[in-house]
Amino acid sequence: MKGMAKKSEKKTNLFKRMKEGVKGIASELKKVTWPTFGKVMAETGIVLVVVVFFLLVILGFDSLLSWLFSLLVK
Repeated sequence: MKGMAKKSEKKTNLFKRMKEGVKGIASELKKVTWPTFGKVMAETGIVLVVVVFFLLVILGFDSLLSWLFSLLVK
């Protein structure tokens, strides 16, 4: 009988800890200051511009190296 009591006690403790954890997460999410839609869109635009810039830089290096490699192979 001792084993059964400990198992149910462990389950109760587990659920209690999970409940406390969820409450903690919820309270932390209430403290978050969420950005406005305009700010999100502006920062997304900045990220896209930077990604396109680096895409063009890498594409340029790749084209240059491909051209140099084709000169070596000939």
